Amino acid sequence: MRAGRTPPGPRLRWHLAANSGVVAWLVALLGVSLAHPFVPESRWLLVHLLLLGAVTNAVLVWSAHFADALLKNPSPSRRGQVVRLVGLNAGVVAVVAGIVSGSLPFTMVGALGVGGAAAAHGIALALQARRALPSRFGASVRYYVAASACLPVGAVLGTLLARHPDELLHGRLVLAHVAVNVLGWLGLTVLGTLLTLWPTILRTRVAEGAERQSRQALPALASSLGVVVAAALAGARTVTGVALLAFLAATLWSLRPLLAAARSRPPQSYAAWSVLAAVAWLAGSLAWLAALVLVAPDWAAAGASTHRLAVPVAAGFGAQVLLGALTYLLPVVRGGGPSVVRATTDTLERGAALRVVVANGGLALLLLPAPSVVRVLVSTMVLASYAAFLVLLVFALRTARRADRAAASRPDPATGTAPARHQPEPRAQVRARHTGWAAAGLSALVLAVATGASLDPAAPGTAAGTAAPGVAATGHTTTVHVEARGMRFHPASVDVPLGDRLVIEVVNRDGDVHDLALETGQSSGRLSTGQSGRVEVDVVGRDLDGWCTIVGHRQMGMVFSVKVALASRAAAAHSRGSSRPTGLDDDTMAQEAQVPGTGDVARPDFLATPGAGFTARDARLAPAPGARVHRVSLVAREVEREVAVGVRQRLWTFDGTAPGPVLHGRVGDRFEVTLRNDGSLGHSIDFHAGALAPDQPVRTVAPGASVTFSFTAQRAGIWLYHCSSMPMSLHLANGMVGAVVIDPPGLARVDREYLLVQSELYLGTQGGSADPAKVAAERPDAVVFNGFANQYDHDQLPARVGERVRVWVVDAGPNRPSSFHVVGAQFDTVFLEGGYLVRPGAPGTVGGAQALALQPGQGGFVELVFPEAGHYPFVSHVMVDAERGAHGVLRVTG
Repeated sequence: MRAGRTPPGPRLRWHLAANSGVVAWLVALLGVSLAHPFVPESRWLLVHLLLLGAVTNAVLVWSAHFADALLKNPSPSRRGQVVRLVGLNAGVVAVVAGIVSGSLPFTMVGALGVGGAAAAHGIALALQARRALPSRFGASVRYYVAASACLPVGAVLGTLLARHPDELLHGRLVLAHVAVNVLGWLGLTVLGTLLTLWPTILRTRVAEGAERQSRQALPALASSLGVVVAAALAGARTVTGVALLAFLAATLWSLRPLLAAARSRPPQSYAAWSVLAAVAWLAGSLAWLAALVLVAPDWAAAGASTHRLAVPVAAGFGAQVLLGALTYLLPVVRGGGPSVVRATTDTLERGAALRVVVANGGLALLLLPAPSVVRVLVSTMVLASYAAFLVLLVFALRTARRADRAAASRPDPATGTAPARHQPEPRAQVRARHTGWAAAGLSALVLAVATGASLDPAAPGTAAGTAAPGVAATGHTTTVHVEARGMRFHPASVDVPLGDRLVIEVVNRDGDVHDLALETGQSSGRLSTGQSGRVEVDVVGRDLDGWCTIVGHRQMGMVFSVKVALASRAAAAHSRGSSRPTGLDDDTMAQEAQVPGTGDVARPDFLATPGAGFTARDARLAPAPGARVHRVSLVAREVEREVAVGVRQRLWTFDGTAPGPVLHGRVGDRFEVTLRNDGSLGHSIDFHAGALAPDQPVRTVAPGASVTFSFTAQRAGIWLYHCSSMPMSLHLANGMVGAVVIDPPGLARVDREYLLVQSELYLGTQGGSADPAKVAAERPDAVVFNGFANQYDHDQLPARVGERVRVWVVDAGPNRPSSFHVVGAQFDTVFLEGGYLVRPGAPGTVGGAQALALQPGQGGFVELVFPEAGHYPFVSHVMVDAERGAHGVLRVTG
């Protein structure tokens, strides 16, 4: 064996196996990104796959590696580390399953696994440090131990968040959760590692006094982080913001020697650039978060501001520090001799400047207001710049194997001809190559922005008609402040001199999501509670109309107008002439801004037959559970579902179904309800089954937030529950309805019990949401039972001759009445709105009934016994509705 060549051995096999978990989570992250691109609901899943999956695996593996190297007393057995890694990954899988399914038990088990693995890791490092002799860089291991104490706390906070607290508590918990996990677990680990890793990447010496400064910074970092978490949980917002600034100051203090090293020896590799950019994103995000917390009006807004940091923290800090460190460490740890390490590193460094510019320039662009097409193109480029690491890693391993074989075939220099020495590339040539790649990356971003802006009709600056021909710019800027509040803009109009530049600063003070868009295409972007945005018009040349593009909000009165000042109106009219504005059509913009789809109007064919294997929604009513306390967790989700044969709509739902889950109880039962909003606009829930002041329980819940309340069922009946956010009619029409059955005392058992929710469909485009204009005009395309037109014609409800069948019916509307009727049958029992109209043997009952008449929001049940076998259609006897979907069949056998 040639001198200087390290053969692959147990250490290499261990690191390849340990880092396979990191790579596996990166592959999963890439897969989810490609399968669900740019979907708001997947954002937190992606963040956890990256930070909790890939980065946390890397922290466990590499902090142990550095501790072994710095303390010079490596653990003789890897068994404990293997157990910790297995526990960690099992926990991460459970947490991810909990995020996807909304299951609290999954989340709790996962948090236990993750927190337990981190705690065990910290204890192992502390014991290892205690056994070791004093080390110059022992402070790094103390950073690792302090970081390991943070993740269990973060796991507990994550579990509390999964219980969906109210908006104010949610804001405090989410900030504490992010702080202790990102600043504590990840931040402290990175700061401790950079003490030795950063000079090594730069190929320079550790700066004099760097270890002392790092040692001094740790108490300040730990104490300020503790204050951040404690103040957030206590609700002291100002103290939290100040403590975040203190943590930032301590971070910068610890990094001073490292930044000095970068000035004396500028970074020249992907590893160095990525790590430096990651540190910059961490510092910038910290400063941004502190500012947002200090200016937030309440904790709900502070929590929303914390959510805004998901992209810069995960993609800017987490992803870049991980990929940068792995680019340097993997070739070195693999070994094989200088030539093999150099070949492997060169492969991983390919396109370094291009990837760094695209990643960081793209992330910066994503933080700015931009048209949706631009965001899609830039997001794809950023994802590709990160995914390139996985591709290059495969090539690097192949290169290393080839280099191993080539090195092994060379004669030993002691007995034969020595191999040719590697000639380093001239520095000027390296600089020129990096400059070229950086310019290519910048050009690609510029091209993406230009292409996206040209393809997006609502792109700022692309709308024609803002300035009329012949209108000269005055050079003056008019700035106005507009608040979205109470489903209105305040003020609702503004006068602007002809030719002025207009800047509209929009702040959302409402509990719902809003935006402000002008007819010429400029938009503030969607704004959650407490968020702000800007709308800019270069030259005002005529009157302009604006509105909130969230579906239905314009119809509720969220309109805005820009008026040319009276003194300039004549000039504006003269300049405008009789030409029609060439901006977006009002209705098209209002609906396309919210409603995705193919653009084809969805038209149901009520005679169409579904494909083989079609299964209707289960209409059976399950028995009421024995427990007298019902803990109900509902999640508002936006999902695409088939609502008639061949017709798909993007519905707003409770738990992914329309209608939502059926709840069943008895008089006196207590219902503890949590609604979490995973949608993209505000939602709420109103239970008719409960009698309580609606001010707090029925308030609109912003995306990402939740509300919890309880009520006691005091009266029997079938009760509607629904979203009550404005416009309420649209939220009901798009699927946000459900039923609660409270059995009347002494209700007799029956052989079969079914439940039907009647509702209406106001179809938008194929794959789109409900059409608000049709809802307002009361022009439904279909009337359905349990969310799908004629589904029980194709999957009929079974019964047998002589069986007593009870059918519960509630009319969810929002507009149409129902007259429930079973063809060929008579009802001997009718229960409507809390009382019996017809009941065998009851005083005053001398006959039967043919229909159960319901107005929207009413419900009841009927009972019947079928005299002979056959097919008994059930319909709404409002016959036009029966002919457009409110139809099914009871199949009775002998």
